[in-house]
Order: sequence, then structure tokens, then C-alpha cells
Amino acid sequence: MDLDPRLTALGALGGFFVLRTGVPRRGPLTTLARAYARPRGDFTGEVYEDPMIFRVEKVARSIGAPEARVAASVAQQGLAARLWSIALGSAVVHGHLPDLDPELLRWDPDAAAPDDLWLTEVHPRPVTDLDEIVRAGHLVPLSAALRDRYRVSPGLLWGNAGSALVGAVRQLDRWAIAHGRPEAGERARTLAAGLLAHPDLAGTLDPRTLRRRSCCLYYRVPGGGVCGDCCFDRPPRPAPGRS
Repeated sequence: MDLDPRLTALGALGGFFVLRTGVPRRGPLTTLARAYARPRGDFTGEVYEDPMIFRVEKVARSIGAPEARVAASVAQQGLAARLWSIALGSAVVHGHLPDLDPELLRWDPDAAAPDDLWLTEVHPRPVTDLDEIVRAGHLVPLSAALRDRYRVSPGLLWGNAGSALVGAVRQLDRWAIAHGRPEAGERARTLAAGLLAHPDLAGTLDPRTLRRRSCCLYYRVPGGGVCGDCCFDRPPRPAPGRS
């Protein structure tokens, strides 16, 4: 199937798969390339001065995060889930991917979840470019951007990325079963297995249970608890002297 220039078919897969195209109605948004760029000077709170810091602070307020790195982790996992979902969904539905170059992909750091993404130009890429487009093109600079700004470990961030990838596969599998297309779910699982073999992602999940081997820190959010694929069975107790 050819790549729909409006990518409308992705919307049927769920909210995390939606990718709008063209010019955002409410005016120009920052590119993800700019969001990934190294910070410049002190942040004063203006949305486009440092979009990554703005996003993390917005997430922190929204979830009541007790420390910045918790919000940074949640923000990164949300964006990773969007990117994996769009790419995998396109691969399964269209047999091609849109070029998600960070210079072409616009992002509203002030939007609610799921992250609001707009693709200014639609250019097809082969499915074999999936790793290059998402992991290398986005997750590597996203991880670097967050580590530049916050005290977040690479292992945690790649664990988030692996978990987000599996979450996208599960949603695609549910869609495939509901629509009588089991081959689509199998295709998604096969693609994900190849992606998880890359050294950045290999070992982030238990291969048998797909539980992650790191924690996203969401349990530190008031009332957060542990995620379904968490490495912990219950929230860890705070270290002595730490609230």
C-alpha cells in the first residue's frame, strides 16, 4: 500500500499513532531538532527558549513529580511511545514509513498527552530504515538532551524506550486481532524483535516476560504505584533519610 500523504489511516490505531500533517492551525511549533539541541544559557520559562525544559516542567506540574528527573523520565517515555507507534503503525499499515526527520517533525511542548506532533512534509522511507529513523534519529538525541539537563541515567531512558516499543506492539496486536489481521500483529512483533536487538535496547527487557530491567521512577509520583512491566513488584521504600 502506498503511503497516504495525510497519514489518516494511523488514527484508527489509537491516539498514540496519530500524526498530523501540514502546518499546525495554531501557528508555528518548534521542531524536535530544536528541542534536542544543547541548552543555551539560563531558562526563563518561555516555551520556545528551551522546549525540552518547558515540557519537563509541564509534566512535573501535571503529575506532581517530586523531582525533575521523574518528570524527565515520564516525558521521555511519552515521546518515545509516540515515535515508536507512528513508525511501527506506518510499517504495518502502509508497508512504508514517513521520514520523521527531527527538522520536519514539529512538536507542541505545551500540549497534553499524547504529545502533539505535526509532520510538515511527507516523504516515504523503507521499513528497513525504522531503526535509523526512530532510535538513531530521535531517541539518541532525546536521551542526550535529557542527560544534559537532568540527572537521568542512560539505562533508565533506554529502558523507557524498550518499554514504549513493546507498548506500541501490544496496541498494534490488539488492533490486528480486532480487525481480523493477525499478520499485522506478527509483523509488528517481528519488527520489534529486530529493534530490541540493537545494543542500546538489548537487555532492557526480560526476553521471556518483557518486564523491564530498570524503573521509570513513576512510583515516586504521589499515588503512582508501579507500572505493569516494572522491574519491581511493589514500590521500593525510600532510603533512610530520604522522603
